[in-house]
Amino acid sequence: MASKSLIETVRAGETVYLGWVGNPDPLVAETIARAGFGAINLDMQHGLHDPVSVMRAIGSVSAAGVPVIVRVPVGDFAMASRALDMGAQAVIAPMVNTVADARAFAEAMKYPPIGKRSWGPTRAMMLTGDASAAAYLQRANGETLSLAMIETREALDNLEAILDVDGIDGIFVGPSDLSLTLSNGQVVDGDAAFLDEPIRHILKVTQAKGKVPAIFTVSGVRARAMADLGYRIIAVGLDALYLREGVRRLLEPTQDR
Repeated sequence: MASKSLIETVRAGETVYLGWVGNPDPLVAETIARAGFGAINLDMQHGLHDPVSVMRAIGSVSAAGVPVIVRVPVGDFAMASRALDMGAQAVIAPMVNTVADARAFAEAMKYPPIGKRSWGPTRAMMLTGDASAAAYLQRANGETLSLAMIETREALDNLEAILDVDGIDGIFVGPSDLSLTLSNGQVVDGDAAFLDEPIRHILKVTQAKGKVPAIFTVSGVRARAMADLGYRIIAVGLDALYLREGVRRLLEPTQDR
């Protein structure tokens, strides 16, 4: 069980650096969690995770004392509810472009009266240590984070309205897709200079609404820059990159000079 929940860390004004895991083996997620990240995201959209691997990885990462986020596939809000039942503390929903998308996501994430989440958090209660349904229910809506991804021109246009949806707790910026859509399919570059203004705009609006700003980055340097701007949950690279860079670093001393 995590020593401090994700929402407690964010409310304390701390920055959470997020490890990104697409490999479905729970040992990979646990190993990355124990390397020092503040939270781990299990990626079902572009990663290889399925419901079974998510369930197993949540247990392994939770045993390491680290909170878990799950990014569900596009439009799979049923999986958002299941991820919470399995013990995830937050869910990232990709391609939330409209108020209707945001409402469907929020309804899956929150119990009444905010949403329509169905009851059944057996595994979540085991991981949180709640001894009764009443104890879990009392805290659930306030301690599970729903992060809507903003990664298209349409989503940017609807940003304020998306944030105004009851049950949406924050925004997760997807820079790669945002660069793709804003360049009309000409560029895929999450660090592109033309993203600077939209990234600042999303941050400013999200903060003004009193909600959580989050973003994906591909390097520690970029992650620190986003933290200095004011983003609070920041993904740093992904597992394939960690493995590749780790191997390269180990092999460097063996190379001919």
